[in-house]
Amino acid sequence: MPRKERISIGEVPHHVIQRGHNRSVCFFRAEDYRNYLKWLREYLQECQCSLHAFVLMTNHVHLLVTPETTDGLGQLMKRLGQRYVQYINRTYQRSGTLWEGRFRSCITEAETYILNCYRYIELNPVRAGMVKHPGEYYWSSYRANAQGENLNWLTPHTLYNQLGSTRKERLQAYRDLFQNHLESGIVDEIRKATNSDYALGTKGFRRQVEKALGRRVSPGKIGRPRKQGSVP
Repeated sequence: MPRKERISIGEVPHHVIQRGHNRSVCFFRAEDYRNYLKWLREYLQECQCSLHAFVLMTNHVHLLVTPETTDGLGQLMKRLGQRYVQYINRTYQRSGTLWEGRFRSCITEAETYILNCYRYIELNPVRAGMVKHPGEYYWSSYRANAQGENLNWLTPHTLYNQLGSTRKERLQAYRDLFQNHLESGIVDEIRKATNSDYALGTKGFRRQVEKALGRRVSPGKIGRPRKQGSVP
């Protein structure tokens, strides 16, 4: 059976997950994290993609990316994934796959979900029990988005910039978003949409995307379709 074509649209945010094969470790030491980020910066520019948020966990990666073109995200993940696998295999004298097949992603309605995706990504180490606060985890964008560290290759989304009229106001307003954990219902929505390659957004947003792409971008109804002429 041919695999389902990935849903991707230029100039729309995408939440991306790439996991290690069988959930195995992908990052073994600090140098691995640094190299991944170095190549990520390089390929973001080459593939015309903007990165808004990220977290590198030990066995998977989360990115929030807006590609300028339909194929920009696919090119970014292909080049980055291949480069990193070559480095890991050479450095640790291993062979074979590192990643769990294709990366998973979902297009995201910015107005409703973009800041929740920021929080979902940067709260990952907290949900995993690795730290108590996202600021304690080094390999994420929280230190830039909330604490003002200069990561000039990170691009604030328009809705992030609207959090305040000055940089100080934006940083404070962003930190305020983390006063509480993300609601479990939102976490489940983001996970389901990303793992299933569906659109993350309101019904109106999904209808617009379906009309533009001519395909379903949300889960279908459970059960067999009713036969024509049958009584409901």
